[in-house]
Amino acid sequence: MPNATEGTTPVTTQDDGVVRRLPPLLVNQIAAGEVVDRPASVVKELIDNAIDAGAVRIEVELEAGGIELVRVTDDGCGMSPADLRMCLEPHTTSKVREAGDLDRIATMGFRGEAMASIASVGRMSVRTRRAQDAGASEIEAAGETIGPVRPSAGPVGTSVSLRNLFFNTPARRKFLRTPSTEQGHCVDVARSLAMSHPGIGMRLIVDGRTVFDLEPDRGVRTRAVELLGRELEPELIEVSHDRTPDVFDGDGSARAPAIWGLVGRPAIAKATARSLHVFLNGRPIKDKTVIHAVREAYRGLMEPGRYPTAVLLIDLDPTLVDVNVHPAKAEVRWRDQSLVHSLVLRSVREALRGEDLTPRVEQGPVSTSGAFALRQQTASDGPGLLPERQQTDASRLVDFLRDRPTAPEPTPVSSADSGETVGDANHARTPESPTEPSADQPSMPLDAPRVLQIHDSYVVAEDEAGLVIVDQHALHERVMFEALLARVTKGDGGGALQSQSFLTPLVIEAKPSAVDRLGSLSELFAKLGIEAEALGPERIGLQAFPTFLLERKVEPGAFFTELIERTDESGMTPGSEETLHEVLDMMACKAAVKAGDRMSEPELRHLLSLRETVERSSSCPHGRPTSVRLTIRDLERLFHRS
Repeated sequence: MPNATEGTTPVTTQDDGVVRRLPPLLVNQIAAGEVVDRPASVVKELIDNAIDAGAVRIEVELEAGGIELVRVTDDGCGMSPADLRMCLEPHTTSKVREAGDLDRIATMGFRGEAMASIASVGRMSVRTRRAQDAGASEIEAAGETIGPVRPSAGPVGTSVSLRNLFFNTPARRKFLRTPSTEQGHCVDVARSLAMSHPGIGMRLIVDGRTVFDLEPDRGVRTRAVELLGRELEPELIEVSHDRTPDVFDGDGSARAPAIWGLVGRPAIAKATARSLHVFLNGRPIKDKTVIHAVREAYRGLMEPGRYPTAVLLIDLDPTLVDVNVHPAKAEVRWRDQSLVHSLVLRSVREALRGEDLTPRVEQGPVSTSGAFALRQQTASDGPGLLPERQQTDASRLVDFLRDRPTAPEPTPVSSADSGETVGDANHARTPESPTEPSADQPSMPLDAPRVLQIHDSYVVAEDEAGLVIVDQHALHERVMFEALLARVTKGDGGGALQSQSFLTPLVIEAKPSAVDRLGSLSELFAKLGIEAEALGPERIGLQAFPTFLLERKVEPGAFFTELIERTDESGMTPGSEETLHEVLDMMACKAAVKAGDRMSEPELRHLLSLRETVERSSSCPHGRPTSVRLTIRDLERLFHRS
């Protein structure tokens, strides 16, 4: 009979030596894999330490993108010789004493891994001196070798130099990018930390060239503008939200953050999020909650896929956020995530609402300052700066304004509900909107002496600043969208759009997946005035359709087919606000006046007057601009009169 244990894995005993303690160098290199992945990580950790040391001035030097040299010098408190030797040991720190300290972290660094990890993957030299010491102390380390502490000469503060990053781990060194790429990441880190600590002077030197030299105590706005670019200052809008006194915990501690920042006009939005800077208690973070709130505040003001230029500084009690959830301390966990999201969203939205967001037409090539320069777009530019007119796959719509009789005061267009108007000043506002014209746009009087339609697509009108060029389709689309949104979001239960039933259902061929989604879309369809039911695995019967779309000659079958294809392919959540906005935008786009539709002068004036009655009329729901401005100063510059 075979042994019962035959063929099984034997139990490992201590004598086998399979489980062993890792050598200190390997421990530090494993930690370095999380903390130090490129030169920019070294720059961040060393500047963090300098900030925590109370430095007033910090100097950062780079060679070969930081691969060959990173040196950070500060005038902070310095260290004693004993502390200098101890700081290179793993998990040693002056910032955390007990477990409870992790619940109220107010310093930039706290893990105690940085110095040991950096020394394990490079050749490090540290010189430091306290104010009470007669001289400085210095130590050198390379890999697992740590030299003795020896006397040196130097000013009060600390200077840390790291040469030949990853010299002893060539497999990791070969994954580094080119020196110019690594340099860019290092510069981004230094700029970000300098932006969030305006009280500290910072100088950055790259290969002997000074990139920036910032004086301390110039103010947070001045510091942000210095780093974003002074040419952007006219395009930046201030955001400010103090802690509200009614938002407190039971023990009386404030749980609402204070928020201050600068947000850019939609015209200077970027293709990436590199210009969106978020700081929590001085710490740069990459937080999805805050980024989503900022982008939500810009919804409809810029094209999808673009990111606003913004600097947001959030000040919050450290006990209300956990910064110890990411090795690089870039992510955080909020105690009240929804509160942070709502306050950021409201603060940014209110700041944008109070500004004229009409972009200016600049002379010459597009500048980083703002915005819509006259130039030829190349294929690499992405979405056009000025809206392009494309025909939809649905049948071409008959413009509702073209057939209206010319009159001094054109009658507003009938809307989705009988007795209500789309585009009428009294109905285009959202329920919360004030009755006076929005501060989003300058005054455009109905009796303006000069209004001109260009190529049956653009409207040119005079205002107090110069002239405004309006995309007639984009503006009317925004007006109709806001009117439809106000209608379907009524709180009195009367928000559904009026519909017209067909004598016999209109049969539409559809994918099986689209037919299966009909049930989940029933609530949305009810708001839109659409009735539809499955007639088979690949057929849908359309029984009712919004009245106002029929009045605009929108072909029901083509519209409904496009609608269900969008919801099927994009995976939109049927009951979400984003889905409702997207569908209403589609309806507004189909029914709005088109490029190429000729309008009479009274109709042009009426359309321009609607610009004052809705919020965010500077852009269509897709985020493209409805208008651009050419000021008198711009005209004088174009004609060399200034």
